[in-house]
Amino acid sequence: MKGQTYFIFALLFAVLIAIFAVINVNDVQVNYLFGSGQAPLVLVILFSALVGGIITAAFGSVKMFRLQREVKALRVKLSQKESAPPVEETTPASFEESEIDNEDNEQK
Repeated sequence: MKGQTYFIFALLFAVLIAIFAVINVNDVQVNYLFGSGQAPLVLVILFSALVGGIITAAFGSVKMFRLQREVKALRVKLSQKESAPPVEETTPASFEESEIDNEDNEQK
């Protein structure tokens, strides 16, 4: 359900960008790092939206890749813990003896 909602919002946003771009059809001067030129505002808007989407998708992909790698590592760690024999909790004999000695001393 979450994927469908995301898709509907993305589609709605794309339609709004397209309508906004079609309304603005005038030529504008675009200044680049190495010069300037004339381009229709429609192309400038659509190109900017496309580049923004690509950059967002790239960052999202990197984050998803890192999370998938972390999940895989945690699953391996969990399977190792599940396959390991259970560890019994034991106390050292010296600790138990000192506890007994302390209780004997307190009673006297």
